[in-house]
Amino acid sequence: MKNLAKRLQIFFPRRVLVALAILFLIGGVWIGYHWWRIEQAAAQAIPRHADIGIVLGAAVWGEGPSPGLRERLEEAVRLYEDGYVSTLLVTGGLGEGKTRTEAEVSREYLIAHGVPSGQILMEDESTSTYENLLNSQQVLEKHSIRHVLIISHDYHLARAMTMAESLGINASPVAVHSHVLFGPYHRGREVLALSYWEVSSLFSLVARSVVLAADFVDVHKMANPLHDPGRFRLFNPVAVGDRQMLL
Repeated sequence: MKNLAKRLQIFFPRRVLVALAILFLIGGVWIGYHWWRIEQAAAQAIPRHADIGIVLGAAVWGEGPSPGLRERLEEAVRLYEDGYVSTLLVTGGLGEGKTRTEAEVSREYLIAHGVPSGQILMEDESTSTYENLLNSQQVLEKHSIRHVLIISHDYHLARAMTMAESLGINASPVAVHSHVLFGPYHRGREVLALSYWEVSSLFSLVARSVVLAADFVDVHKMANPLHDPGRFRLFNPVAVGDRQMLL
């Protein structure tokens, strides 16, 4: 053991080892905190009465919903039958290599399980959780809907609710506890997705501040890419946020 310690000191100076230990500690705390957030969001996600239930999209298998998407739709049917919501909004666009959108497949499933077609709204262009909610927001505004339930798997709700809050959506979460998905694996991936969202949001905030500062400086309105009217698109979290594959 002493020889091993000496060899490590030769290849890794003490300062490097201390720095690595600190990084591992910070990483452990970061992962633990976000794992706790995921569990807290799941624990607080109970059915409430609302104007509409938003079913967040998931994968399509062949011509029907994947097992995971089916679980979300089953929960949506239960909420409708129990009177928690009178309308459901299905979300999700066309996945890579697919011929039918997630929203279309979801709508057909709901109709087949007793939900009237007139009580189902669709958002069929999104390819990520953020887009699910962003596009749904437009539907909500069109129909003057104020309070929504966000229906998704328990591990997914911390990030989904964070995104909904960033968009100003008045939402309550409803958790789906999966019997077909391996929870620890998806929670681990969700820690990464939630971390990515928060880092990209922070980058967006800082970048927007820099752009606004440049607008104030505006030295003789010299040619400056920061004066491009479309500059804010560069710093939109939707462009650098989560991807459906992380769900």
